[in-house]
Amino acid sequence: MKKLLIYLREYRKESIIAPLFKLLEVVFDLTVPLIVADMIDSGIVNGDAGVLYSRFILLIGMAVCGLACSFTAQYFASKASVGFAANVRQALFDHVQNLSWSSLDTIGANTLITRLTSDVNQMQNGLNLALRLLLRSPFIVFGAMFMAFTIDVQCALIFLGAIPVLSVAVFGIMLISIPLYKKVQNALDKVLGKTRDSLTGVRVIRAFRKEQDEVAAFDEASEALTFINEKVGRISALLNPLTYALINIATVMLIREAGWRVTLGAIEQGDVVALYNYMAQIIVELIKLASLIITIDKSLACAARVQSVLDEQPSIVYPETTKHAEPSDEAVRFDHVSFTYAGASEPAVSDISFAVKKGQTVGIIGATGSGKSTIANMTGRYYDATEGKISVNGLAIEDYTREDLTALIGMVPQKAVLFAGSVRDNMKIANESATDEEIWQALETAQAKDVVEGKDGKLDFMIEQGGRNLSGGQRQRLTIARALVHKPEILILDDSASALDFATDARLRTAIRCDLAGITTFIISQRISSIRYADTILVLFDGMIAGEGTHEELLESCEVYRQIYESQYPDHRRSSSLQEVQA
Repeated sequence: MKKLLIYLREYRKESIIAPLFKLLEVVFDLTVPLIVADMIDSGIVNGDAGVLYSRFILLIGMAVCGLACSFTAQYFASKASVGFAANVRQALFDHVQNLSWSSLDTIGANTLITRLTSDVNQMQNGLNLALRLLLRSPFIVFGAMFMAFTIDVQCALIFLGAIPVLSVAVFGIMLISIPLYKKVQNALDKVLGKTRDSLTGVRVIRAFRKEQDEVAAFDEASEALTFINEKVGRISALLNPLTYALINIATVMLIREAGWRVTLGAIEQGDVVALYNYMAQIIVELIKLASLIITIDKSLACAARVQSVLDEQPSIVYPETTKHAEPSDEAVRFDHVSFTYAGASEPAVSDISFAVKKGQTVGIIGATGSGKSTIANMTGRYYDATEGKISVNGLAIEDYTREDLTALIGMVPQKAVLFAGSVRDNMKIANESATDEEIWQALETAQAKDVVEGKDGKLDFMIEQGGRNLSGGQRQRLTIARALVHKPEILILDDSASALDFATDARLRTAIRCDLAGITTFIISQRISSIRYADTILVLFDGMIAGEGTHEELLESCEVYRQIYESQYPDHRRSSSLQEVQA
């Protein structure tokens, strides 16, 4: 929590004013029992009505002043806590944007969502209460003890003995419950994760009639959250009755001792009432403190979770400036590159070496899990190679700034991701200064022009979150168009035409060759038809390059490529077998 206090700096004034006004309110509260005692001893006992009326008016004035102090403290505490939460949430969001894919894979989306929402809200509530009550309650407790000493030392000794015992009870329960609140938030992560999976995969779940299994899995996660909540709730529930019991025991002892002191003439009747009021104030404040501690426990647990994300350092570090590179005719080069995902026992790709000339079209094909997307992601430096070297335009990829590297490369991932907003807004994500004419040109090349023209509003057509109001093929074509609006020198299509029919796919490849002449293009696909006319084709098998060359060359020299081709063109296999028999 200490590290997160830097986000409270701009609200330093509010953080000081709020507790100061609460302390001023406390002064009024501590003065009230003395005025009441004076009303009893001077007004009621002596029958002086003037004293009663004057003290009554004084109490009303103090109540108004105390209320004004309370409102002021609440205003500044709320302003500071809301501003603090906004700063933390913004810092957390900004930090997540800078994390590498490997870090995001490790932390998980469900955890990040919880920490950006629930955890930060808990911190906000905890800070709000802390600014208002964290100083007030102890000040009331020790102030009441001090005022008791000004009335009678012997009676005040009861206060002196009760407060440490109460403190041990309160803080002992707090120390036990803090670790449990961390477990509560972890269990909440799992519930949210299960909910997210069920909602995003609801069509698949219904298609396979797995509703009951999903309900059972959610119930299991929910029961685990309920169990840990009940456990920490039982411990926290001990706080109020325990403090009540201790304070009431102290009250009985106080009244007994004060009664003897009145009989002996050491104190007056009004002093007994004042002492009892001070003990009552301690009861109220300790109950508030108990509730406050529970909230602060949750806030501290949430703060630790948020800080753990902020402490996560990006595994990919970019230089401040891009180094100068000698002119090169190579767009991309891999030199003995290997990569292993975090937690994996084996590398995803091993000893990958190839070179791509500028303006070439490169096809990458292979079985599922052979490492095709890994090569694409390393080319865009979403992951850093475990071994070997990757160069772009003759310069090591590590020597590019993020801005310069992303300006060179346009990436179309496997999963088509569109954001809620108009078509124009989605296209301008790649290039904010893009004109409508440039957007239409990109849409035409990506075979998405007819899609947009058929929608109401055309470029102003509103896309729902995730592109739910579009088909899979339409989403893919729009994501390709978005990458083309970026005007990259290197275009990577990572199996981004899998939802397109063969005719549309063919038109797309023709348009890319004609409209994007001079751009280096990587086409990753499972279809032979998508990559057969590439200048060179890389065949991957089990994370290694099994073959490299043109379509005709690979049919002759690469068994893996030939098997893929024959599985997709069985008629060719039958005709080849017939020719062998005739020969």
